[in-house]
Amino acid sequence: MDQTSRKITKIAREVSKFTVRTLRADGIGTAEFDVLHAIRKNPGITQAGVRKILDGIDKGAVARQTVNLENKGYILRRENPADGRSQLLYATEKAEGLKNSKAHVEARFYEWLLEPLTEQERQTFAELLDRIYRRCKAESKAGFPEMSRIMEEGTDHEA
Repeated sequence: MDQTSRKITKIAREVSKFTVRTLRADGIGTAEFDVLHAIRKNPGITQAGVRKILDGIDKGAVARQTVNLENKGYILRRENPADGRSQLLYATEKAEGLKNSKAHVEARFYEWLLEPLTEQERQTFAELLDRIYRRCKAESKAGFPEMSRIMEEGTDHEA
């Protein structure tokens, strides 16, 4: 049984709604932001590389989003010296500013959420959350072996 009632997901969803609203003011949509994030984290990536990172997103959708991002000044293209058929994608300074803006909005929202807690409660919560995050990140980096096993078994898992 999920003792959290998926509240971590629900909180993240609400923060995301506000962040998306804020990003829209900068003229960027959520799908474009996902593409831009992949490009920022992987400078010199191709559109095919973006598709792979975004788990097989439609080829046409990536092409449209990269054109839109280029037209808005968030990315630039360079010829791929290894393959004349593809281009390498890079985030611009404008994109880096957008990333910082998104991080700032999210951080400020989480700070606001924690305001009603005492300093000790905030510290304890942050420590527990960090432990959960490190476990999640380790499972992700390993390719999700434990969660895959649990899902294949089809039974509840209690740690």
